[in-house]
Amino acid sequence: MLTERNNFLDQVYLEGLADKFRQCYSSAQPFPHVVIDDFFPEDVLNEILLEFPTSKEIDWRKFETATEKKLASANERQMGDKTRQLLYSLNSSTFISFLEDLVGIKGIIPDPHFEGGGLHQIERGGYLKVHIDFNRHSRLELDRRLNLLVYLNKDWEEEYGGHLELWDPEMKACAKRILPVFNRLVIFSTNDFSYHGHPEPLTCPEGMTRQSLALYYYSNGRPAEELNEESHSTIFKPRPGEYIGGFRNSFLKQLTPPILVDLVRKAKSKK
Repeated sequence: MLTERNNFLDQVYLEGLADKFRQCYSSAQPFPHVVIDDFFPEDVLNEILLEFPTSKEIDWRKFETATEKKLASANERQMGDKTRQLLYSLNSSTFISFLEDLVGIKGIIPDPHFEGGGLHQIERGGYLKVHIDFNRHSRLELDRRLNLLVYLNKDWEEEYGGHLELWDPEMKACAKRILPVFNRLVIFSTNDFSYHGHPEPLTCPEGMTRQSLALYYYSNGRPAEELNEESHSTIFKPRPGEYIGGFRNSFLKQLTPPILVDLVRKAKSKK
């Protein structure tokens, strides 16, 4: 078991994981993804938890709109030493080779700037509506290909919510719900059809928060079939019957010309 190892970057172990989950990843629905529990030695994440800042400890970037209510920080100076070390390790050559082997994408490039990633925290009542991610790195001008999430929530109960939801490309139904429990690693492909989010307001007890680490990975170019349009920021999309900022799923489709829908979505999703 990986939890018995001192080094979670053990090459033999990572090769075994890639072999074990490769087929599962590529065939997963509604888009390629994998959920791996107990990926890290428990003491490694315990150290991250000890230095994970509360909602009032650092200068969090705060989002509070109809589409998202969350806290985020990509500022390395606001991270603890162990957290920085872990994030750097997940951008290392050894780990990148594991990702390439697992997902079948060659030439994966990590993001040293953690654009959109780093520390994420959601307080009671918070949410992140279903969306597709920005598809180009604004600074590196590379194509975004993978999301990696590490959940840090001990004693997390089903009734607290906070599930990561994966939706079908037509946004008709949620195909999978993933509870954000401690030491759960989620990796999934990102493209113009990989709708996902945490759309229901968090119902955990006061004083608890949904904590995670997020890293995104890129490549220089991508398959044409993964694109619906050229470079865009985050695009939120309502679930069936849901209103977001005054718009509803069915109304967007039936009453508004597609070009105007796209303009509205882009304007509302810019950060």
